[in-house]
Amino acid sequence: MSIRVLVADNVSPKGVALLEETEGFDVTFKTGMTPPELAEVIGDYDALIVRSATKVTPDILEHAKKLRAIGRAGTGVDNIDLPAASNAGVVVMNTPGGNSVAAAEHTIALMTALARNVSQANADLRAGQWERKKYVGIEIEGKTLGVIGLGRIGREVARRGRGLRMEVLGYDPFVSGDGMDSLGIDVVTLDELLAKSDFVTIHVPKTDDTKNLINAEAIAKMKKGARVINCARGGLLDEGAVFDALESGQLSGCGLDVFDAEPPTDRRLVEHPAVVATPHLGASTVEAQVRVGVEIAQKIRDYLQSGVILDAVNFPSMDRETHAAMSPVMELGERLGSLLGQICSGGMKRLEVRSYGTFGEYPIKPVAMAASKGLLQPVVHGAVSYVNSIALAQSRGVTIEEGRSNENTDYSGLLRLTLTTDESTTTVAGTVLTGNYPRLVEVDGTPIESSLDGHLLFIRNRDVPGVIGGIGSILGDTGVNIAGLQLGRVTGDEAAISIIAVDSPVPADALSRIEQLPEVLSVTTVSIP
Repeated sequence: MSIRVLVADNVSPKGVALLEETEGFDVTFKTGMTPPELAEVIGDYDALIVRSATKVTPDILEHAKKLRAIGRAGTGVDNIDLPAASNAGVVVMNTPGGNSVAAAEHTIALMTALARNVSQANADLRAGQWERKKYVGIEIEGKTLGVIGLGRIGREVARRGRGLRMEVLGYDPFVSGDGMDSLGIDVVTLDELLAKSDFVTIHVPKTDDTKNLINAEAIAKMKKGARVINCARGGLLDEGAVFDALESGQLSGCGLDVFDAEPPTDRRLVEHPAVVATPHLGASTVEAQVRVGVEIAQKIRDYLQSGVILDAVNFPSMDRETHAAMSPVMELGERLGSLLGQICSGGMKRLEVRSYGTFGEYPIKPVAMAASKGLLQPVVHGAVSYVNSIALAQSRGVTIEEGRSNENTDYSGLLRLTLTTDESTTTVAGTVLTGNYPRLVEVDGTPIESSLDGHLLFIRNRDVPGVIGGIGSILGDTGVNIAGLQLGRVTGDEAAISIIAVDSPVPADALSRIEQLPEVLSVTTVSIP
């Protein structure tokens, strides 16, 4: 069966071609669909690629029963409802570095245009006016550039500011000053940046915390005559406050590439003589469009083919090397979680995921997501994925705890899962053998080695002779072939654990007969795909 991908916005033909040329992929390129049209067809696709035009709403996702991934050819994902995508188990990936150079260069272009009145002088000249004295500008060299947000784009802007021999101040609550000195960035508080900067440029995502970040209060803290630039997201500037500051002279200029509403319905800023405005062109270079189109196509392909997740905004991202190392551990976690979900009774309350040895060298969050996925799949109706597993668990009142331990074990890498229900607490542990084979090695402290796939009988029994013989006879009578048998016991303990691998599901009547054996304390059928 082919993997179907819908490209709903104008993405570079090179990116589309990359997917079309990949064996097993079926690509549909259809842009300009209305929300009802998209909702009608989205159920047929495994992946969706968009830019900023298509809005991926909860209603769209409600119809996307097969959807596993959304690719945003660009940085911002405010056109995608992330909580709804996560609840639907859909990975959302973007291309945060693909348009960094284009956006940084556009920021510098607006800054130099503001400094030298390029846009206004050009308009007058086109109108037949020769106004040399009217447009005396300022030099950029020696001025102070304040960069709010020191991510990829912010750092690129800072590098270019230094190249223009500007003093560069930076503010980012999530970035320390370590490493910024090498870029020539002096990391300061937001108030200090506003007070000292001749040009202030914003490069942060739009969130509840950053909405109207540059408002009347912030503008009042700026140097009189400062200039502000926004090439990031509409809504980071309070447009009304900026207009008032331009009118009063508190600000002497503003460069805008993004707006609260696009196209802008309030045209006061666009038409103001101290404003240089462009229609959201920050990423609009030939090179950037090719780059983000190809990058998002590669990420969608790699995820759907092999599970590699790069630059996901709702899942821990892993490079190829990390994924290669993590994938077997995640599979182990999922299989151990599935085992727990089937052998434990009672309402689930808490799942603890703990890694030991070499397993602790990698991020624990993806393993916890995988373990939660395995735990819930046997008991939850509907799609459970890595992305939504923890949220689904929490919605059912299950607390997920994760951590690493320095405790020595008999294995170079060990993963231990403990599930607490309102009836009992059960612990299972496993490792990964050579060849990336997940293996169960312990149940409730009892050493026992078993595979973690196919049809299994999980049995708690008294440690007395004849138990396995009785079970084998019942299975033989009903035509169930035993593929493997593993025993686990602790010397001096009256109870033992038996795991029997069988070639086919055990009929209900055979299970009932096994349960009636006096030596059997409990028996559970387990199926791990």
